[in-house]
Formats: sequence, structure tokens, C-alpha cells
Amino acid sequence: MLAENNNEMISLEEMGDLRFNMATLEQELMKNHGIDPNLYIEYDVKRGLRDSSGKGVLTGLTEISDVSAYELVHGRNIPADGKLYYQGINVMDIIDGLGDRRYGFEETIYLLIFGKLPSQKELDVFFPVMAQMEELSQRFVRDVVMKASNQNIMNAMQRCVLTLYSYDKNPDDITPGNVLRQTMELIAKLPLIAIFSYHSYRHFRKGETLFIRNPERHLSLAENFLLMLRPSGKYTPLEAKVLDVALILHAEHGGGNNSTFTTHVVTSAGTDTYSSIAASLGSLKGPRHGGANLKVQHMFADIMEHISDWTSEAEVGAYLQKILDKEAFDHTGLIYGMGHAVYTLSDPREVILKRYAQKLAEEKGMTEEFALYDLVERLAGQLIMKQRNMQKNVCANVDFYSGFVYSMLGIPEELFTPIFAIARMPGWSAHRLEELINASKIIRPAYKYVGVHEGYVNIEDR
Repeated sequence: MLAENNNEMISLEEMGDLRFNMATLEQELMKNHGIDPNLYIEYDVKRGLRDSSGKGVLTGLTEISDVSAYELVHGRNIPADGKLYYQGINVMDIIDGLGDRRYGFEETIYLLIFGKLPSQKELDVFFPVMAQMEELSQRFVRDVVMKASNQNIMNAMQRCVLTLYSYDKNPDDITPGNVLRQTMELIAKLPLIAIFSYHSYRHFRKGETLFIRNPERHLSLAENFLLMLRPSGKYTPLEAKVLDVALILHAEHGGGNNSTFTTHVVTSAGTDTYSSIAASLGSLKGPRHGGANLKVQHMFADIMEHISDWTSEAEVGAYLQKILDKEAFDHTGLIYGMGHAVYTLSDPREVILKRYAQKLAEEKGMTEEFALYDLVERLAGQLIMKQRNMQKNVCANVDFYSGFVYSMLGIPEELFTPIFAIARMPGWSAHRLEELINASKIIRPAYKYVGVHEGYVNIEDR
């Protein structure tokens, strides 16, 4: 393959030399950067900012959300059904309290940022402000979103967010009032950026018809997402409701998750809002953080392909065992969507989303697929505990059903992680504001040097 460099073509011979030289440099890199793993034990290094039991090291304080997986009984932590609180309010109560209304995500945005649930009067003020911000200029769509289309929509979103800095008359002001305005605009604009970037990718990279539909101000964010995504612009009330619930459940999950901690770290340096959110997007893009539901979907596609009877516990269990034994699927020995760093008996987000997944499966005529998910969930935890000789319960996490829900909604895989980012924007924003208002020091943990001091050697003597 030939490439252009300064308007001249690189020859195949030169490309061969380049590959050889890069391979040599890679070998040198790997040879000189290995650290003895025993040193991490000797110096009691909290790798991943976790202690020996896997629990996160305390690095800050927050009032935004609380994740609970244990109950204190007679001075001992006893595993319990997981609970997630937004500003002190149980997320299950938030979902149940909404009833049939489809504006739950907007109320959750208000709750996370302002610290309390809005009254109807406050929501009547907040909703139109958000709706007015939910737009992108034609110039921005043409000159930024449509240029350099990208298959990975997360990268496209990062580029667009950073470019919005140039469209802001006061981008570097990090006073709380200005950051509030910036974050509200980003919360409102991110769905448009994600969907328009996806349509751009479809058109310029796959040759499909380009269509751009603007949001409607009287609709909720979930409704507008489906409206802008689909060529028909149509959706059912249940579809909008399920997407709204999914957005609420992904809106926040404590200050220690990777992308939110990134928000705190970058914010503590005093940088602008656009750089901070771009950094958080980069963190969430990582497959260890935001891409797990996609792995679940691929795993289930593999399971469906290799199992003839989806209702057979014996056949399904045997294939799951093959996955654990690294004999099937991606040969990592992992059953994706199972287990969580904090939750023990249950992940409350998974419990809620499963309920809505079942309703949506009934509407879509996909009850057999849902039954398979339910069966795998019931069998996988037991098999993992037995395989690894674990005493701690292994529960399904929110990623187990979220990809299934998005697939039933007709959302393409390219938008799975961007939806996570759209949902998490209120949480990132709340934590950025909390860091700016309460913290005064740049976050700077320590790294111990374990190399060897050497004298400088002249180049002719090396």
C-alpha cells in the first residue's frame, strides 16, 4: 500500500524499511521498560489506586452519588443487594417515582448538578433552557462534524467537543457560573454531535444516504435521540421510555470510576471545560471502561451461533464452561457482563434495566432472546464462582442487558459507547463543578523511581 508524504509517493522499498525500523524501535521499547512485578509488593504500591482486596483507595469526598454493596451488621460488612444513590436519593425510587412520564433524564440532570429534585416550576424553567441549547449551527455541522468522518464516534465526539472551544466567547473562564453554562450546553449538544457524526460516517465511509434531522424542542432527550437517529423519525412510547431509563441508570456512578476520576484530575489542573470533557471521553472510550456492553453482544452472538437449544440449561451451561476454559468465543476465559468491582449480590442498574428489557422484548417479539439472557445470567455466576473457587457472589452488571436493549431499539453498535457518554455527561459535569468549588490543590499522586542512576556516555562510546 502506498502513502503520500509531502506530495511524493513512498516506495514499497521505503515502506519496508520503515516497518523494519519501527519493529526495531518497538523491541528496544519493550526491552527497557519492564518493571519487576515484585517491586509493587515490596513498596506496597496501590496499583490502579486499589488496595490488596481490590477496594479503591480513598482519594476524595463527594455528595453527588453513593454506591453501596454491603450492610454493616454487628461491626461487620455483610454483602447485600446493591444500591445506587444520586444526591442521596435511591435511583430505584427515582425510576419508580417517574411513573409513565418520559422526562426522567432531564430531572436527573437537574438533580445531579443542583443537588435536589426539581419542582414542577423549576423543571418548567430548566427544560426550555436545555431545549434551546440542544442545537448546532449549520456552520459547525458542515465544517466540523462532516469533516474527517470517523468510524469510532467517540473520537469524533472528542474532536467536536474540543472544537466547540473555538465557538465559545469565554472558553477559559472556570468560574462556577460560566462552567455551569458550558456544561449545560455540552449535555444538550452531545446527542446531536454523536448522531450527526454517525450519519456522517455512514455517508462518507459507507456510501449510504445522508440525512440530518434537527431535534424538536418539546421532546425529551431520549425521544429526540430516536427521532434524529431513525430515517423514519418514528418511535413507540415504550422505546423512548426504555432509552430514558437507560440514560438515567448510566448518568453517574461515584467519583472513583475511571472517566469521572479523570474529570477530577484534569479539572484540578485548572483547564477549560472542553479539554476536561474531551479527556473524560477518551477515558470512557477505553474497552476496559465503556465498551463492555459491546463485548456482551458479541459473546451472545457467538453463544446463539453455537447452541441449538437456547432453553437447555445443560447445553448452555456446557458452552459457558467452554468460554471459561478459554476454549470458546474470544479465548480470554471471561463471561462478559458478569461481576462488578463493588456490587456483590446485585447491581441495581442491572435489576432495573432487566425489567425494562423484558417489556421491550415482549413488544419486539424477542422473548426467546430475553429468556436466553436470563438463563445465561442465572448459570454464569455459579460457574464463575466454582471455576475460580470464589466465596464472593458474582452478579450481572448493567452492561449485561444494556447492549441487548440498544440492539432492540435499533441503535447501531457504533453508538453504544457514545450513548454511555451522553448519559454520563451530567455526572462528569457535577463532579467538575464539585472539584472547582471545593478543591484547591492539583491532584498529584506519587510514583516511586525504581530504576538505576547511570552516568552519561558520549555517543561514540555507546
